[in-house]
Amino acid sequence: MKINKSFFQLKLFLVGILLFQFHIGFSQEEKNSKLYKTIMSRDSLLFNVGFNTCDVSQFENLLSNNFEFYHDKDSIQDKALFLKNIRKGLCGSTKTYQARRDLVEGSTEIYPLAKNGVLYGALQIGIHQFFEPVPGQKDKFGSTARFTHLWILENGVWKLRRSLSYDHQDINTAGTKSSIFDNDSEIEKWLRQNNVPTLGIGIINNGKLQQIKVFGELKKGITAPYNTIWNVASLTKPVTAIIALKLVSSGKLNLDEPLSKYWADPDIANDPNTKLLTTRIILSHQTGFPNWRFMNESGKLDFKFKPGTKYQYSGEGFEYLRKALEKKFNKTLEQLADELVFKPLKMTDSKFVWNDITAISRYAINYDNKGNAYEPVKNKTANAADDLLTTIQDYGTFLCSVMNSDGLSKAVFDDMTSHQVETKKNKYFGLGFEIYDLGNSNYALSHGGADKGVQTIVLLLPKTKQGLIIFTNVDDGYKVYEKIVNHYLGENGKKIIEIETK
Repeated sequence: MKINKSFFQLKLFLVGILLFQFHIGFSQEEKNSKLYKTIMSRDSLLFNVGFNTCDVSQFENLLSNNFEFYHDKDSIQDKALFLKNIRKGLCGSTKTYQARRDLVEGSTEIYPLAKNGVLYGALQIGIHQFFEPVPGQKDKFGSTARFTHLWILENGVWKLRRSLSYDHQDINTAGTKSSIFDNDSEIEKWLRQNNVPTLGIGIINNGKLQQIKVFGELKKGITAPYNTIWNVASLTKPVTAIIALKLVSSGKLNLDEPLSKYWADPDIANDPNTKLLTTRIILSHQTGFPNWRFMNESGKLDFKFKPGTKYQYSGEGFEYLRKALEKKFNKTLEQLADELVFKPLKMTDSKFVWNDITAISRYAINYDNKGNAYEPVKNKTANAADDLLTTIQDYGTFLCSVMNSDGLSKAVFDDMTSHQVETKKNKYFGLGFEIYDLGNSNYALSHGGADKGVQTIVLLLPKTKQGLIIFTNVDDGYKVYEKIVNHYLGENGKKIIEIETK
């Protein structure tokens, strides 16, 4: 009866996990959150210290008195039986360890459990590998398995209440392949678990857009097509940057000339700092402007520091550049974009203005993380920093053109990819793009976009001619980035994530 009851409990527990993931999977913890770090510290004590060095006291302290262990190739164990087996088996000899457990990097997911807003536990899901010692040689691979741990706060102390170890394999493939990306139905399921309505992925290889994948729905009951139209927020800025850099390459614009020759905003027309503003300073976000002037109490544009002395991200800077270019060339930004970018690259689905979209029915509606739709931003005039409407196909074509330096002189491309200003360790702004220093002269170009119901990011690896585009239409769509970046960009992707999360 005890065995049958335990198996019944196991079945209910697994069903509970699935229901939990389906309904509130979107609440996955960020790596820098207090809860994530707390659970990972307990995992380290349990395995890096307890399991790997046979310090049984760690198990005694961390396991709940009501602990239950379920193994797909062994018996069900309570705390007493588990500790007995550890002492007689794994830790039967005090002279040497019998096995080593390694947590597969990037595999861990942690979800909070709360009742009436009060945290009472956490669910930890991951993949781990086990190795056996061989005297005088490198440890021998034993197996890989998935695990699910239920951690519960008992009198304010985190205790492991349930442990499931399953899907044991004797082939060392853990972490080297993410099968979810080889199965469209699994991706759709993953998106539902994370409450992401629509996901677009573009894969660049050998300098060409090789693949487009779009998943989810535009709105309830309407499947998103491959040519879904997205608002990509600040991914507008690289387009504006390339327009300016192509003008510089053709000798029609000087990267370092004062833009006050062509235009000065009335709010700062009499400020001497205005004469320091150049295209280079704007494209590297060193203007001294706030992100947007409405963030100031006065609602007016001003300088927070002397231009060219440090970094501060600013959409106002790009709008300033737009107005200067429009004055100098007597053309609108849309006209310059059509002439220099959109028409040469046949980007027929890319528009700055909402009314210019010819297929509104393909637009991915934007949502908050509770599933409420936002009213689309319907710009009547172009914004150089925000709200570009485009497709994976169009933007991927644009990025390939950038990576292959089409229409850019060597000197301008070198300027674009050089470190204009440091933003954090191993991360810089060039001209229009962020730059990740990956070591050994390798680097990645990047830019992201974030607005209400918009989370987008692009990554380019010019040395290997690879690239990745990720578009989502929900407030917290960024939570799916890591798994996608790791899968498609491998070691370079891991380095980028490491720089970003430090």
